[in-house]
Amino acid sequence: MDEVPQAKVTAFKKPEVPGEEGRDFDYQDFFENGAVALHLVSANGIILHANKAELDLLGYPTEDYVGRHIAEFYPDRHVIDDILERLISGEKIARYPAQLRACDGSIKHVEITSSGYFRDGKLIHTRCFTADVTDLEHTRSELRQQDSTYHQILDGLPVAIYTTDQHGTITYYNRAAADLAGREPVIGKDKWCVTFKLFTADGKELPHDECPMAITLKENRPVRNQQALARRPDGSFFPVLPHPTPLRDEQGHLLGAVNMLLDLTDRQRAEEARQHLSAIVESSFDAIVSKDLSTVIKSWNQGAERLFGYTAAEAIGNSVTMLIPEEHQHEEPRILERIRRGERVEPFETTRQRKDGSLVPVSLTISPVRNATGQIVGASKIVRDITSAKENEYRIRMLMREVNHRVKNQYSVILSMIRETNKRAETPRQFESQVRERIMALSRSHDLLVSADWKGASVDGLLKAQAQPFPRGDVIDMSGPSLVLSPNAVQYLGIAFHELATNSAKYGVLSGDDGKISVNWSITGSGASRLFQLTWAETDGPQVQTIGEGGFGTVVLKRVAPAAVSGQGSLKHGPRGVRWSLEAPLVAVEASVADGS
Repeated sequence: MDEVPQAKVTAFKKPEVPGEEGRDFDYQDFFENGAVALHLVSANGIILHANKAELDLLGYPTEDYVGRHIAEFYPDRHVIDDILERLISGEKIARYPAQLRACDGSIKHVEITSSGYFRDGKLIHTRCFTADVTDLEHTRSELRQQDSTYHQILDGLPVAIYTTDQHGTITYYNRAAADLAGREPVIGKDKWCVTFKLFTADGKELPHDECPMAITLKENRPVRNQQALARRPDGSFFPVLPHPTPLRDEQGHLLGAVNMLLDLTDRQRAEEARQHLSAIVESSFDAIVSKDLSTVIKSWNQGAERLFGYTAAEAIGNSVTMLIPEEHQHEEPRILERIRRGERVEPFETTRQRKDGSLVPVSLTISPVRNATGQIVGASKIVRDITSAKENEYRIRMLMREVNHRVKNQYSVILSMIRETNKRAETPRQFESQVRERIMALSRSHDLLVSADWKGASVDGLLKAQAQPFPRGDVIDMSGPSLVLSPNAVQYLGIAFHELATNSAKYGVLSGDDGKISVNWSITGSGASRLFQLTWAETDGPQVQTIGEGGFGTVVLKRVAPAAVSGQGSLKHGPRGVRWSLEAPLVAVEASVADGS
């Protein structure tokens, strides 16, 4: 059929149409005056005749249309080839979509309905009805364009959207819906929902045919505010809020539905973060207050209630200036000026006023508060009560002064000790050894005072510390009431105990395996006249020959230590041991409140 016959048909003989034999039928009137476009085509594709409707449809005069090969008028040659092949094979053609070229060059969209007339199994001609569907096709094209535009808009939206028919079968979904669901739904197969699995907000599994979209289609109504939990194929979960809405025609008949899925993950995280932050703010021991740029208090935590004495109901809505003493009112305008510039006010110390009118030293840290667009709308304040810090700072200063005083006293003791030792040392080596031992004794007393924050030390604790470096120091038997010695008494009695232990280690009980040492103390008298009495007694030790009267130890035991505590000392010796006694006013020995401050 590639060659187009050039012969022109100038006359038309009434064809024999199957089923029309023996009937009185005016074919000429049928072809010429019929309202339906109709033409006859021979077996080899030559147009045998065309009625007026056909010619009017395409705009050709008869001589330019009849007698030509039908393929000349089809822009797509394969279309007419397919039609003719089907007709030759005996197939009937019904509403075959095609395009015809009109006389003015325009293209007509048509639907061809045709059947062949055969004689002795051979195609004689075909009868073709041509229905002009150009306007319909243009309408369809516009609808397709509108549908494409509609889908492009939906595909560009960042929110998940899909549609279904009236039976719930998915007809469309956008990219956001697939990304949210973690899967590609199957168009025309999947029903009700694009998600893999659904659960209620409390975790109960929700069948797809009971989901909000199914309810919308079954009851022909929108479903709102029914939050759900969806699971992706990979096992991850996400909270979602569906908005299914029915789609209806002009008569209100249900056509399907559209569903928009709002992913609540970020909202849920933000809410959790807000609640977490709120819990932190509420549980903070510091006062946390927010205000607007007009100084009006907007939030007030429990720390603020504890610090200032106002409840949240009393504070919120009032000006923050009610917390500022008169002499500090100038601070607020300066603070607001910096906040408006977006500056953070670094911590600074000032004074604020409680509900009862009392003043409290505080440390303030102030930062700008911005809204969702970044505009500064107020400020947040962290107010820390620094009363304890101020008191501690005062105590530290007092302690440093006290330590300075005591260190100077100790320097005096050390200088005196060096001077007296130098007088009695026979060689430089002996001088060095004795000074070192006596400074170490002072150091042990000093360690006791430091560990007790210079409040003092117990009698038995001081004895144990000074006896610890000597052999058999554990044979000292101690008894007496619980008593905390003042720092001054600790230093001087410590030197006395050291000298007694040193002497015992050279000549007395601590030098051998026999004998014992008993240290007893007591408090006698009453009121301001109470006395502290202490005795160091060695018995059953080595034979004592004599006691040197001019030694450093003797001077310390008989004069220096007793004088330091406003008391009196006595040093005696028997055949088998040494006895040292001390008596002093209790007030000069015992740690006082002043010593512990």
